Amino acid sequence: MNKDNIKKVVLAYSGGLDTSIIIPWLKENYNNPEIIAVAGNVGQADELEGLEEKAIKTGASKLIVADLVDEMVDEIIIPALKMDAKYETYLLGTAFARPVIGKKLAEIAIAEGADAICHGATGKGNDQVRFELAIKRFAPEMKIIAPWREWDIKSRDEEIDYAEAHNVPLKISRETNYSKDKNLWHLSHEGLDLEDPANEPLYDKPGFLEMGVSPMMAPDEPTYISIDFEAGAPVAFNGEKMKASKIIAELNKVGGANGIGIIDIVENRLVGMKDRGVYETPGGTILYFAHEMLEMLTVDKDTLHVKQKLAVDYADLIYNGKWYSPLQEALTAFANESNKYVTGTVKLKLYKGNIIPAGTTSPYSLYSETLVTFDESDYDQKQAEGFINLWGLPTQVQALREQGKL
Repeated sequence: MNKDNIKKVVLAYSGGLDTSIIIPWLKENYNNPEIIAVAGNVGQADELEGLEEKAIKTGASKLIVADLVDEMVDEIIIPALKMDAKYETYLLGTAFARPVIGKKLAEIAIAEGADAICHGATGKGNDQVRFELAIKRFAPEMKIIAPWREWDIKSRDEEIDYAEAHNVPLKISRETNYSKDKNLWHLSHEGLDLEDPANEPLYDKPGFLEMGVSPMMAPDEPTYISIDFEAGAPVAFNGEKMKASKIIAELNKVGGANGIGIIDIVENRLVGMKDRGVYETPGGTILYFAHEMLEMLTVDKDTLHVKQKLAVDYADLIYNGKWYSPLQEALTAFANESNKYVTGTVKLKLYKGNIIPAGTTSPYSLYSETLVTFDESDYDQKQAEGFINLWGLPTQVQALREQGKL
C-alpha cells in the first residue's frame, strides 16, 4: 500500500518513549493520517494516568483504553501456570500480554476502518513478532507499520532528541532511561548499565525496583500465606475467594514486600541475540511455586514427567509469539486435562526473597502415609525382589554377554 493511501492508523500506544514519538513521526512520514491510539490495560496501573491528554496533545485523534487484564490472566497466564511454562527461568511476563494486545489492535482497526496498524517494538526484539503474528491471525490483510524498521533513528538518545524537537512530553531522563515493560504479572528492566552482564543491578537504588524491595531490604520476620487451587487455577488467597487477577495483585503486594521474584538473566531472544534483563515477578513466582507443590501431591509420575517436557515447548510457543495457533490449543487441552485433580491448599512462608513450603493438602492427594511410613505398613516389601529382578534383567544379560557366559 502506498503511504499516501494510508488515511487512518491504529497505534499500539503506551505513552512511553517509542510510541510517544511515533505519533508525530507518522504525521510527517505518512501524509498526515488520522491516528487512533490504543492502550491495552494489562495491569500497568498508574502508567495509564494522563495518557489520553498526552496522546491527543501529541497528535492522536483519540485514545481507546481496552481492559485486557482478565483476558490475559484467564486465557493465557492460567494455562501457562497449569503447564508450569518457563522460558529459561523467565516467567514470560511481556510475552503473556502481547497476544491479547495484538488481537485487540486488529479488532479495533477493523471496527474503525483503519488502513494500517502501527507498533513501537524495535527491530531487535521479540515483541515485533508477537504483535504481528496476533495481527496476522485476526486481520490477515492489514498493513503493519513498524517505525523502528523504517526510520533513521538509531538509539534511545536520538529518540529523546526527536521528542524534544517535537515538544513531546516525557517522564524519563537520559540518565534513568531504562527500557521497561510493566503489566499485572511483571516488570522488566533493560538497557543502561544492565547492557553489560558484568554490572551488578542496583537493586537498592531508590526507584529501580518498582514492584517490591530487594531481599536485603525485606522484613526480618517471615510472612505466612495460603493459596487455594481448583483444577490447577488459583481461586482463593488466605482463605478468601477472589478472581485470579485479584489473587495475582494480592500476591504482588505480599511477594514484593518480601523481596520475592527478582531475577537477573541473559536470555536467548527469538531474533538470535542474547539479551540481559532484570525481571520483577513477585506474585507470579509465588503462584508457580505453589502450583508445583500441589502437583507433587496430585499428579501421577508419568503425566507429571511428560508435562515437564511439554512445558519447554509451551514456553517456547508463548515466547515466540505463536499463542494463536493449533499447537497452543492442543497443548492447552493437555494442560487442562493434566490439572483436573490439582485441587487443594498450599501454605507458604515468605522470607527475604525465599519461598519456603509450609504444608500442602488436597482431597485428591496420591500421597499415602500408610505406604511410605517407616513404621509398620500394609506394603509387602518382599514384592520388590521380583520387580528388581525383572527391571534389572537387561542389565544382567548384558553383563553375562560381556563375560562370555551367555
